[in-house]
Amino acid sequence: MLRTPSFVRMTMAAGLVLMSFATALHAAAQAETPSEFVATLGDSAIRMLVEEGVSPDKRIANFRELLLEGFDVPLIGRFVLGIHWRRASPEQRTEYTDLFEKFLVQSYAARLGQYGGESLRVKATRAGGEKDTIVSTEILQRGRPPVKVDWRVRSGDASYKVVDVIVEGISMIITQRDEFSSVIRRSGGSVEGLLARLRERAD
Repeated sequence: MLRTPSFVRMTMAAGLVLMSFATALHAAAQAETPSEFVATLGDSAIRMLVEEGVSPDKRIANFRELLLEGFDVPLIGRFVLGIHWRRASPEQRTEYTDLFEKFLVQSYAARLGQYGGESLRVKATRAGGEKDTIVSTEILQRGRPPVKVDWRVRSGDASYKVVDVIVEGISMIITQRDEFSSVIRRSGGSVEGLLARLRERAD
């Protein structure tokens, strides 16, 4: 089969993107401090969402893998559902966990995608509780003021995980918890109403 120069360039570009993606995952996993972890993870995320030479579906698939590697998705999901997690049946919890993962990928891809292609700079760190560290960063934008983003990082047995992202002082998980609680209230207090909304969004 004849391969045109443009096809070869696209193939090489895609290969380089995949190599940088794998390198980012490895670097984040090997980070020795929360600031190193966030610097690698955050910068990779905002660059990945506008990377050339990769289809939109593949770009989101790569972002999903990066998110699942760097974020404590099960913990975030339970926090966002709040007291309704205990009230949900085992079947509802299983479905919710699957739907929430898809929802989280869509939400963070949309939020961080606004700053795609920009660069991230770590400014400072501070304690955020017994196990957490708040890593304060700025997303530097061309011709516009920097965006302040704080990352709540939790220390695990052998790695770090992000448990919240606070953009310009607004916590994404608290905002999401309030939105989910509102949906459940409007559904008569039933988790099923929230699941129906998440199914629609996933479709």
